[in-house]
Amino acid sequence: MAKKSETAGQITIQYYRSSIGYAKKQKEIVKSLGITKLNQTVTRPDTPSMRGIVAKVPHLLRIVE
Repeated sequence: MAKKSETAGQITIQYYRSSIGYAKKQKEIVKSLGITKLNQTVTRPDTPSMRGIVAKVPHLLRIVE
């Protein structure tokens, strides 16, 4: 059996644009991911729900491949 790599099933999300001037709900989405600073990257499980969260604010977050 081959071992799975460490990043298998993970996505890296980058916060690249400020949420100033956007709705409170959008700010809460960014904060719920554990992001606190601009240009910060976080690694989360690659699930449909996580991709859906990122899809709600594509103008603030990007998935880094």
